[in-house]
Amino acid sequence: MEQLRAAARLQIVLGHLGRPSAGAVVAHPTSGTISSASFHPQQFQYTLDNNVLTLEQRKFYEENGFLVIKNLVPDADIQRFRNEFEKICRKEVKPLGLTVMRDVTISKSEYAPSEKMITKVQDFQEDKELFRYCTLPEILKYVECFTGPNIMAMHTMLINKPPDSGKKTSRHPLHQDLHYFPFRPSDLIVCAWTAMEHISRNNGCLVVLPDTHKGSLKPHDYPKWEGGVNKMFHGIQDYEENKARVHLVMEKGDTVFFHPLLIHGSGQNKTQGFRKAISCHFASADCHYIDVKGTSQENIEKEVVGIAHKFFGAENSVNLKDIWMFRARLVKGERTNL
Repeated sequence: MEQLRAAARLQIVLGHLGRPSAGAVVAHPTSGTISSASFHPQQFQYTLDNNVLTLEQRKFYEENGFLVIKNLVPDADIQRFRNEFEKICRKEVKPLGLTVMRDVTISKSEYAPSEKMITKVQDFQEDKELFRYCTLPEILKYVECFTGPNIMAMHTMLINKPPDSGKKTSRHPLHQDLHYFPFRPSDLIVCAWTAMEHISRNNGCLVVLPDTHKGSLKPHDYPKWEGGVNKMFHGIQDYEENKARVHLVMEKGDTVFFHPLLIHGSGQNKTQGFRKAISCHFASADCHYIDVKGTSQENIEKEVVGIAHKFFGAENSVNLKDIWMFRARLVKGERTNL
């Protein structure tokens, strides 16, 4: 119990530390450039049998590692999420464990508390209004196609990509989400990412590298970019630069589901508006935790634990499992291993 309390405190600290250091195609449910004509049903590995996905949708996800469902989340829900985010920005609500991130060019400004100061909030599992996203029947209906019936909400984010200051700090390096997750198997993990407004290449849409979910977890670290990147925004150190990319142009309510090994990122926001999206990583409750020591994920563990030791002392040390236990919430079915 003490470790869980320490983990909760760590999350609050990370909210204050989550500041940057110095320095298309239109997406449709079965869109893409990779043919799946030769795909055989017995080869399904990344999707589960049910009556939700069409055969073509299953084939597309199996081949490409992502799938966009149009108009999935109603406008009314998106407006409620937007309203709650604005309350958080104005500090009218302060959910336990919430991580708040700011761009370095914004955090030093004279703005009063508002959405102009905050680029992302994550770990909103204690905020009942935002956490509704993770329990929406429309979302869980599709999540179950990848995780099975016992579903855990593991990591939550509302992203408020700001207009780029000219230093390219609004972009996100290419990465694999599994780098941050100390649990397996990866094929029973999926991200749901919903556009809260029109999202295009102009305001920094997601860019994905199709079929990279079939590979392994690659080493990640901070990219050597002149403008720098946000704290813990690790990127892949070796990938095929000439690999085909797909830019996901999405409308409000469109939702992309993607595999945690899919290589993806996002570009600069070249507009004057703030580009918003809300997301959650879900996992089967049958997943299990792993020890990341001696693996390519050890650097992210050391970074998190190092921050914990610095602020709480070694006697209050926590590990990645403690943090993920604090985040995890059962949203459907029965809890098992996680």
